[in-house]
Amino acid sequence: MTTKTQSVESKIHDSPNWYKRLFAWLMAHGTAKYEAQMTDQKQALFADLHGNVLEIGPGTGPNLPYYPSDIHWIGIEPNPFMHSYLRREAERLGLDIDLRRGTAERLDVEDNSIDAVVSTLVLCSVDSLAATLQEVLRVLKPGGRFFFLEHVAAPEGTRLRRVQYWVKPLWKILGDGCRPDRETWVALENAGFERVDYQHFRADIPGIVSPQIIGVATKKDN
Repeated sequence: MTTKTQSVESKIHDSPNWYKRLFAWLMAHGTAKYEAQMTDQKQALFADLHGNVLEIGPGTGPNLPYYPSDIHWIGIEPNPFMHSYLRREAERLGLDIDLRRGTAERLDVEDNSIDAVVSTLVLCSVDSLAATLQEVLRVLKPGGRFFFLEHVAAPEGTRLRRVQYWVKPLWKILGDGCRPDRETWVALENAGFERVDYQHFRADIPGIVSPQIIGVATKKDN
């Protein structure tokens, strides 16, 4: 096993089970206000999904209601305590899902096999953002698209950006690895997609994570 593989695999197991269970419960019961705010954005973002759809870090399944029933959905979720929430939500919606354990940096999916990859509030907490985006590109079919909705760093020089930097060590512990000052849009622009379309906006949630981006990145169509 390579050093990289060891580090990725260890990340799955580095948090105690009580924390993983608690975090899953919080995600299932503490995000209703945010999800209500994002309804219109998600409906527009996911309007024309089709074929094989891979969601990285699907959590407890807040995106499942927006997916067409005829897609083939694959989810890669490292926290096993999220899985029961996901399955219950899928059953409620009548969706047939393929749920797998793993990390975004090492997707258990074949090359060039996915029509669309989805990520919402995940890229802030992956161990390696660059490696994650390369995995997204690897699994996408030529011309495939990456749909994202993420909280990001505030503009440089602002008070909020300084606060994000100061609280990052504690926030990472409380937020399951979340880094509030990540310039995710820069990584997307440099990852090698043919086109990256996105917009910045502010969500009506705690200021540290209120700066967000929403958009679509498209892989080159060979």
